[in-house]
Amino acid sequence: MRRATLFAIALLSTTHFASACTDSTAIMPTIAYPETKRVNVVEEHFGQKVADPYRWLENNVRNDKEVAAWVEAQNKVTNAYLNTLPSRDIFKNRLKQLYNYERFTIPVKKGGRYFYLYNSGLQSQRVLYVRDSVDGAGRVLIDPNSWAKDGAIALAEWSASDDGKRVVYAVQDGGTDWRTIRVLDVNTGKVQGDEVKWVRFSPTIAWAKDGSGFFYARYPEPKQGEASQAGVTNHAVYFHAIGTPQAQDRLVYATPDQPNLVHTLSITEDGRYVTITSTPVSATNTLTVVDLKSADWKPRKLVDNLDNQWSVAGNVGTKFFIMTTQDAPRFKVVTMDIATADPAIKDVVPEQDSVLLNASLVGGRLFISYLVDVKTEVRRYTLDGKADGVVKLPGIGTAIGFEGDHNDQETFFGFTSFNTPGTIYRYDVASNTARVWTQPKVAIDLNRIAVEQRFYKSKDGTRVPMFIVRRKDVTNPAPTLLYAYGGYAITEPPAFSAERLAWVEQGGVFAHAHIRGGSEYGKAWHEAGRRQNKQNVFDDFIAAGEYLKAQSITPQNGLAIQGGSNGGLLIGAVVNQRPDLFAAALPQVGVMDMLRFDQFTGGKLWVDEFGSPAQEADFRNLLKYSPYHNIQSGKAYPAILATTADTDDRVVPGHTFKYVAALQAADIGDKPHLVRIETRAGHGAGKPTDKIIEETADMWAFAAHWTGLDVKPAKRSRQTNQHTSN
Repeated sequence: MRRATLFAIALLSTTHFASACTDSTAIMPTIAYPETKRVNVVEEHFGQKVADPYRWLENNVRNDKEVAAWVEAQNKVTNAYLNTLPSRDIFKNRLKQLYNYERFTIPVKKGGRYFYLYNSGLQSQRVLYVRDSVDGAGRVLIDPNSWAKDGAIALAEWSASDDGKRVVYAVQDGGTDWRTIRVLDVNTGKVQGDEVKWVRFSPTIAWAKDGSGFFYARYPEPKQGEASQAGVTNHAVYFHAIGTPQAQDRLVYATPDQPNLVHTLSITEDGRYVTITSTPVSATNTLTVVDLKSADWKPRKLVDNLDNQWSVAGNVGTKFFIMTTQDAPRFKVVTMDIATADPAIKDVVPEQDSVLLNASLVGGRLFISYLVDVKTEVRRYTLDGKADGVVKLPGIGTAIGFEGDHNDQETFFGFTSFNTPGTIYRYDVASNTARVWTQPKVAIDLNRIAVEQRFYKSKDGTRVPMFIVRRKDVTNPAPTLLYAYGGYAITEPPAFSAERLAWVEQGGVFAHAHIRGGSEYGKAWHEAGRRQNKQNVFDDFIAAGEYLKAQSITPQNGLAIQGGSNGGLLIGAVVNQRPDLFAAALPQVGVMDMLRFDQFTGGKLWVDEFGSPAQEADFRNLLKYSPYHNIQSGKAYPAILATTADTDDRVVPGHTFKYVAALQAADIGDKPHLVRIETRAGHGAGKPTDKIIEETADMWAFAAHWTGLDVKPAKRSRQTNQHTSN
């Protein structure tokens, strides 16, 4: 449940909407839900009895025949219902067109070569390419599309060695969080014999400077047959020497006294230091450094408390440049000279009014990205903290990148927005200028898309930002898809999305509310939406829906809502609290049982965000909003299509299974309350393109029907923007 990764217009002269969703229900068939067994499970917590009649649905669908039969029966009913929606095929066909454009990641320069991921359009998985010069022809290094017939095995994390001669890469099978690491020789294209298993939550795989091996993080090997349900404790950092078996890998860092910490590593550009941040998956962490010049690689704690957040931006010798929230809830950049036994912390770039997102050292400059009302600004500084201008961006949106070597005058950044597909720029540090490196061409006239930002007041008066995306000719109330996340200090700034534009081009509105729980306005914005303050998240979202209707952006019966993971919890909670406000709800891979979330896989890592069900104050707060426990019989609920996947080992599918079973058993009206369960897919990462398209088509068709969006086949739109061929 972490940051998620950054991510089309019918040429109709007029916009038509169904008069009311209730008019169309008369032609819909009556749904006979599969019978779901109830069990007599009642537990007492702090003097309060809590029933859990669908506890058996927590069992692993792959090992429990009864759960597997339930899944099959539910999918059969759901698919039969979705087959009655004519817009399902319209959305699917249009999504194929909208997805069929080139997508590049920011190139990484190693040994004079440029490595990047590329998808030609409808490939199931992204392919790793390399160029021998910045504008040379690309050649395929690793194509995961040949690994499985269903396209469900993905190339996950990867890293090129400093000399550009090898690539270490991780294989993700069927959407699981588990990874297997392998090594490729760049010159020959041959996979070497190295294999490292049970890697998980290791976003960085870092090569030693001399290419002798790499650093990574993993968990202990789970018991046979229990990988998909295994808990995640005792994360540790290891070093693997090329050409040796994994059993000989060197343990670099572990915290057995704090088994629930997750360790994220990086290596400094000079290759001397490994830095490790350790967190209970919250917005705080410790900071450890390992000097690789020392024989014993003894870890040295630079920060040994969980009071603030620390992230190393780079170093010049023993002087480290670090982002921190210490005395700066919106972040600042400090230096710490670790040559001394007790290094002093000195401010380099003090806290600003806007939130510092990222800092990096490139070409003798410090590049800092700020979030200003959820829009990116990139500012330059000298290494002593003096302002050195700004980077001119191509528009209002999101910029990421600016990584590279201290002495290299070349770097790259990516830019995207709601109406701008991801474009990669090559940036010259000395001249402060950029040129397009790759720019995609998409099958839609983006000039017809309007994007605006508004601010609305939540229940307690807090001012909350929201982006609204729609066709320029849509000026009357139109069916709206409202999205938010609201947790883990995660900010999701503006980004291009073929899925969302498929909704918008039909005349619908897409709204993204940046509610509390994220870090849009720094540490305080996150704190106001976690643990005992979680209700603020739900209040902010409900207020967004009320605002959209009050401002005549959305008709009274035309609001659909969507969110995934922690956002799926959000959708489940607000539907229980305000079922009258919404016409349709799309909770995806949601955390639905807030009293048992810590019992499964990585659930213990979320206690810092939600609180612990084992603590009375937390228990009572969690019980107030837990989606599974607060379904209100006797009230009319919106139409609900919940989605999950059978191999999700982040938020196990039992959350959604139990929630949907409870919905179907409750007296909450005649609208459908269905579940769509994907196979050979996990929490989201690594999902093949065709599965994304099919799932999105199902969700949009469902939401369109219940919000009254009149969906018509889109006329062929001209492609916009030029691109650089691979």
